Amino acid sequence: MTATAAQLLATGAAQLRAAGIDGAARDARWLLAHALDIDAARLSLVMPDPVGDAPAQRYRAFVDARARHQPVAQIIGTREFWGRRFRVTRDVLDPRPETETLIEAALGLEFATVLDLGTGSGAIILTLLAERAGARGVGADQSPAALNVAVDNARMLAVQDRVQLQQSDWFADIAGRFDLIVSNPPYIAAQEMAALSPDVRHWEPRMALVPDADDGTGLGAYRVICAQARDFLHPRGWLMVEIGGTQGQAVQALFHAAGFDNVSVLRDMSGHDRVVRGQNAQQ
Repeated sequence: MTATAAQLLATGAAQLRAAGIDGAARDARWLLAHALDIDAARLSLVMPDPVGDAPAQRYRAFVDARARHQPVAQIIGTREFWGRRFRVTRDVLDPRPETETLIEAALGLEFATVLDLGTGSGAIILTLLAERAGARGVGADQSPAALNVAVDNARMLAVQDRVQLQQSDWFADIAGRFDLIVSNPPYIAAQEMAALSPDVRHWEPRMALVPDADDGTGLGAYRVICAQARDFLHPRGWLMVEIGGTQGQAVQALFHAAGFDNVSVLRDMSGHDRVVRGQNAQQ
């Protein structure tokens, strides 16, 4: 007998709950909507309808993947960020709502040129360029696979003519100066990995989570960025980085030691320290 959408949803949600998935019912709905190729908001309208074999099989495969803690964004291949859809794969971090704190703060500044270090999916720089008509930028990442994702996202957002996406180990292959430098660098200490959710620990790229030169603090990337950023900023240009919730004071100190003015910590909507920003001293 052919199952209805409601029956499939109930079975999928139960399987995800048994697997210990937080938000099992929510995720089951997203996956069913994707399997049916409809907007999630329309799902309630089709609940009584029978589901054909092909979409039912797709849905069961999606639920099996989620039960193994693969993130929903990787399964469906996209994530919404700042009101736009971005392609997501295992080669990039899943763009998180907390990062929108950085976007909001950056859009409060005047800038015509922007550099994004560790760009990943390109969510930060591509959003800034989409919001700021006429601005141009560079997105840099060590991972060629991540850059391929960013290239696709640039095309989807129609900003490909205003962004250069290039391979670089932080500033190693960057030329010129910018009005704004942004980054969401790896900031998880290696010993903290075990405490992360399986969704992150097993499925997201380690190089985007843990700094190369990890000394147990998670601050290695900030040290590199702060030490060199002023050489790539225009006078009075801004550096803005996302941080872990307990790193505000330490990263502020790195900004001050590097000679930045007007250094401050911004909090996200949950009240956690999320962004440190500072202005290049007059040169």
